[in-house]
Amino acid sequence: MDFLHRRQGLLDAVVFSGGEPTLQDDLRFAISEVRDLGFKIGLHTGGTYPSRLKELLPMLDWVGMDIKATTDDYTRVTATPGSGMKAWESARLLLESGIPHEFRTTVHPLFHTPDSLLRLAIELSALGARNFVLQEFRPQGCADETIKSHSTQGLLNDALCSHIGAMFETFSVRHA
Repeated sequence: MDFLHRRQGLLDAVVFSGGEPTLQDDLRFAISEVRDLGFKIGLHTGGTYPSRLKELLPMLDWVGMDIKATTDDYTRVTATPGSGMKAWESARLLLESGIPHEFRTTVHPLFHTPDSLLRLAIELSALGARNFVLQEFRPQGCADETIKSHSTQGLLNDALCSHIGAMFETFSVRHA
């Protein structure tokens, strides 16, 4: 808070990120304190806790939401049963809120194929998403050697990206 007090008038916004920031019991209080200093508020989330996200949405100015896979593929990608239901419920809540946002998917060949990415884009678009980003996996900091050893090279080809991009108002690829 001391840092933010010194940055009033210099910074426009604060983004709460993590791990998963909605895990923090005091997040609502922290957002309120930062908002009271005049900052806009952003949140990065994986949508793991839809009920917590719903409570926070009125306090937020922007949300970046990681969406890992289609509803059918979520458990395979996350290895956590039920995670897809929660993430897609959070996506629905976010879209209903009208808050500016982006949905993003970190792409890895162990978890995604061109077909699965296309199906994901179709599902997001059908839900009403208008902003989508595909992010190439970066191995830096990853402890799993199996995951680190695979390259995303060529997975996001021009034809696939053009097809997906046509479904959204804004679409981009963040290269590793």
